Amino acid sequence: MEPSPLVRPRSYVTRGRKTEAQSRAIEELWPAFGLEFDGSPLDLEAAFGRTAPRVVEIGFGNGENLLTLAERHPDRDFVGIEVHGAGIGRVLGAIRDDGLTNIRIIRHDAVEVFERGLAAASLDEVLIFFPDPWPKARHHRRRLIQPEVAPLLARALTDDGVLRLATDWEPYAEHMIDVLDAEPGLVNLAGDARFVPRPDDRPVTKFERRGERLGHAIFDLAYRPAR
Repeated sequence: MEPSPLVRPRSYVTRGRKTEAQSRAIEELWPAFGLEFDGSPLDLEAAFGRTAPRVVEIGFGNGENLLTLAERHPDRDFVGIEVHGAGIGRVLGAIRDDGLTNIRIIRHDAVEVFERGLAAASLDEVLIFFPDPWPKARHHRRRLIQPEVAPLLARALTDDGVLRLATDWEPYAEHMIDVLDAEPGLVNLAGDARFVPRPDDRPVTKFERRGERLGHAIFDLAYRPAR
């Protein structure tokens, strides 16, 4: 029997307007680089036409991190999950301009994709960098990292896979630690209630630069599945 979908508030609100170039990129390039998700399991090997280490980035924003990593690691396949059309259009245009072949895009709620679209032990990395912190107390249930979401992330990772997260909002960092350390399917690589050093290979994006300009500390987390 298939699991019932999680009932929860969305962790995002769609906003922002696409430029003409971004709209054109979606129209022209989605058939080649977009993955339609209808609630059925995704066949990533067929989508990329090969078997390779797979990385999923949830909420890639303007795509800085996703594009940089895909260019640095042509031996890996990257799936970006995003709902905002402007960012999707920007990434698709960059895929064309830079000649990248190892990125596919899903425009859908990430939790639903992890619930039904991704096989167990199918991902080598899951990246969640600078998600919306939803700072007001009444909005905390909108945060992506929740007790009911953590086991979905753990399930998708291979035995040697890694869940990597980063935020510049300290209360959200503490929330992440509390939720993910309490998930029996995950092990904190830094030890309980501790953050990892900033990885050298994590690209610096506008979100991190903005946080630093505001005087925010940057918090990195990393987890492996407990198997």
